[in-house]
Amino acid sequence: MSAAAARRRKQLAAKAALASQGGKGTDPISDQLQSLLSSPTPLDESTAYEALQLAQSQVRKCVKSGEYEKATVTFGYEVCQSLLQKHSKASVASQLLALLGQVLTETHTVCTPEWLERIRTLDQVYLEAVVKVVSETEKQRLYRLHRKFLKTVLMWSDVLGDTVLGSCEIHELVAKHSWFLSQQQQQQQNQDQQVQQGGGGSGNALQNQRQEELVSNKTGAAEDDDYSPIALQSESVTHFALAEKPMEILDRLASLPDPTAQETKLNHVCPPARRESLLTRSILVMVTMENLRDAHVLLKAYIEKVEKRDLEELKKSYMSKTDKKKSPNHVVFLSMLLSIVQKDKKTGPLYTWLLKGFSNAELAKMYKPDILKGYTTKIGRVYFDIQPPPSMMATLENMMSMMGGGGGMGGMPPINPAMMQAMMQGGGGGGF
Repeated sequence: MSAAAARRRKQLAAKAALASQGGKGTDPISDQLQSLLSSPTPLDESTAYEALQLAQSQVRKCVKSGEYEKATVTFGYEVCQSLLQKHSKASVASQLLALLGQVLTETHTVCTPEWLERIRTLDQVYLEAVVKVVSETEKQRLYRLHRKFLKTVLMWSDVLGDTVLGSCEIHELVAKHSWFLSQQQQQQQNQDQQVQQGGGGSGNALQNQRQEELVSNKTGAAEDDDYSPIALQSESVTHFALAEKPMEILDRLASLPDPTAQETKLNHVCPPARRESLLTRSILVMVTMENLRDAHVLLKAYIEKVEKRDLEELKKSYMSKTDKKKSPNHVVFLSMLLSIVQKDKKTGPLYTWLLKGFSNAELAKMYKPDILKGYTTKIGRVYFDIQPPPSMMATLENMMSMMGGGGGMGGMPPINPAMMQAMMQGGGGGGF
């Protein structure tokens, strides 16, 4: 008899025993699940998979019977925690996590501080369990599945929590995991490059990195399908900005290399320096969300601790009409932007002028420029009452979906364009 047939036989026997009791007393399936999980030694794969099947069936049964707390806490969270913390079965637990993420929304479970703590615990024990996996390929698969799980619960916290665009705590978890994945991908690219060039590939590292960014922009791959370092790093700083963690962004920017002459020369064809483009993306997100406090904190700290060039020289180069040897500098642009958005709406023409000079030179060459255009359009609407053209509505809708965690497992339903227009007409404080 195969293992699957044996498991099925046990399940049928348990159901028959329950039926003979008239549905009263303890549930044999729950007892069997508890018996498996309480094993003093780590479960083997087949036994862990049997526990998974029992837990999945119990989750669905409790959802149908309206026992939502048992579905989410007892058979979702607690079983996941046991599979991960006690038995180190990340592959098996990932399937139950996916179901838990769906059921939280399906049962309209409110995003409470207790649940946020549970999500943090699951994040920690899952990553600890993945480290113990031997196969590097399997590790990468499990890390990517965890990214999808985190985005799923981020969407849940947006819909059933009290924070616009999702919980700050979960945004931070997504941000940290995305940056970790970007480091993994970068290391893999470096290793592949060294193998291809016999260990002497470092000279073309910058060229390959720029090619990667250009390809990512041209292909237009879905956010969840793009695992290039620049895609993951852009996602990371965006979620750190939404989590209101400017110093976390600074720490990661400080680890990136200085801009090169190739990246800062006038009319450069390559994308801007990775460090500067991520700084600009972060601050644009903060300004879009009307979080000028964190935008100022990040820019000031960046100038003091990371930027090594002379700021006066950068300003002169930016404003000069004759001595144009350098492309518009990101720090100067951001400084002027933060100054302008604090002024009266009558300074809208100044914002338009500032943006016109910087967009084609830098923003258009950064990763996913259409999303950046959505940010600048929203900034113009909120701070200067500059109405976006109808063609920008789809971009703004897409931007809203991604910032709130859309694109994860299952995704969010599309936003009605009329609703988006009404939201933009409101334009008040506190985000979209």
